[in-house]
Amino acid sequence: MFRPIITLLMFCCISLNVHAQVITLKDNHPDKHVVVKGDTLWGISAKFLNDPWQWPNVWKLNREQIKNPHLIYPGDVVFLDTSSGIPQLRLLRETVNLQPGVVVEPLDKAAISTIQLNVIAPFLNQPLVIEKDQLANSPRIIANQDNRVVLSPGTRIYINKIAEGEPLNWYVYRPGENLVDPDTKKVLGIEATYLGDTKITKYGEPASADITKAKEEIFTKDRLVPTDNTVVTNFVPHAPESAIAGRIIKIYGGVAEAGPQSIVSISRGAADGVEVGHVLAINRYGRVIKDPEYQKDKDAKNAESTTGLKPGYVKLPDERIGLLMVFRVFQNVSYALVMQASQPVNTLDAVSTP
Repeated sequence: MFRPIITLLMFCCISLNVHAQVITLKDNHPDKHVVVKGDTLWGISAKFLNDPWQWPNVWKLNREQIKNPHLIYPGDVVFLDTSSGIPQLRLLRETVNLQPGVVVEPLDKAAISTIQLNVIAPFLNQPLVIEKDQLANSPRIIANQDNRVVLSPGTRIYINKIAEGEPLNWYVYRPGENLVDPDTKKVLGIEATYLGDTKITKYGEPASADITKAKEEIFTKDRLVPTDNTVVTNFVPHAPESAIAGRIIKIYGGVAEAGPQSIVSISRGAADGVEVGHVLAINRYGRVIKDPEYQKDKDAKNAESTTGLKPGYVKLPDERIGLLMVFRVFQNVSYALVMQASQPVNTLDAVSTP
């Protein structure tokens, strides 16, 4: 039999906060959807909602539930209920009663994810973005036992600046590209290339360690950072509660333009209020053009000095072209996955609270 376990109220004409849009059903929405392996919460929500990122509001999740949302499993049925006069989404789960008071429930490991995790897996703990002061203070490989040029798994290495009591396991990385805010020209962080793993065998100054994994060539002078055991994989898309505005500063995957399922970095991070799960609109940054009918003598007196543009020039409005979801946040930079795109997404395109 099926047992209703979650009731989700949807008020189709209510604005949820100053930044939220009205929640509306798709014209061609199904009456129900049977969850299958490979489904994602975003994909299921997109079957019912015009704006699938609003599903936490539809499901009435509070801030604590956003951190630990309800789990949905293959075999569950999501259906639309209009019997009360107010559209409601309900979730049914098939259960088997073995004896009074005992109910079989699906295992947590079978629950579907919000997005396809395999797409973002390499970015969940590597690469990483580090601050300038963090780079200056991070431990460094200063030598190896056999005086090798290229260090491989099994090589004994010696590291400075690691005191007793610090973690045993460390990532090896190499400082790479500066990530720069295109508007302020400020360096937001340094993107580091992940090289491999190492494990401390003896504390001291220097500490002794063995390289346990090498994804790329490792050299003396490469740096270390503690392994990250706080990787977030349970994402709940939700709009920021405050206005956030930034730019796309890098596209990954060796492509010039991004589309759905592409990974990008944006020029805003924890210091700006960005959180894991935040959904931001992608806007094509309006070009500045010369007014073809501008007449210097006639129009100069009417020029708006507040625009910051030279007389005779006009900035075209930004145009919304897609959505992205943040999945990893650093101090001033965040990694995000493009969820929707009606046009190719480029670096310098604007991102903002939808």
